[in-house]
Amino acid sequence: MPQHELQYLQEMGIQCYELSHPERLQGYQAPKFSLQASCKLLLVSPEYPKNRTAELLERVLKSMQLSLSDTYHLHPDQIAQLTPTNLEWVWFAGCEGVDGVASKVLTSPLLSGIDGNNEQRRALWQQICSYQS
Repeated sequence: MPQHELQYLQEMGIQCYELSHPERLQGYQAPKFSLQASCKLLLVSPEYPKNRTAELLERVLKSMQLSLSDTYHLHPDQIAQLTPTNLEWVWFAGCEGVDGVASKVLTSPLLSGIDGNNEQRRALWQQICSYQS
């Protein structure tokens, strides 16, 4: 974990540990989980939307006739734990996409990179429109 992330967690009062013997976890697989049936869009991003990026997300969702309650955020490292679903939309923001997760896939920079960047917003809008025609 990068030093700035450790410092951030420590400032929040969250203790961090480093494994002494990570080889002992060899072969361990984290348990799988499913999304709620109400989830229509999965946002896969290393950045959790908050403040301005949450407002941007909400505006994008509104243009897709979706709401925040229809959306679930997942860190890219957790995508392997997701059980197959009938998910309609997956948005990979600031990370590499994975094939076969949903029928409609969006890719973009981090939400913070889209906010205020007309070129990136236009590129995202074009992807959304390509599925709605």
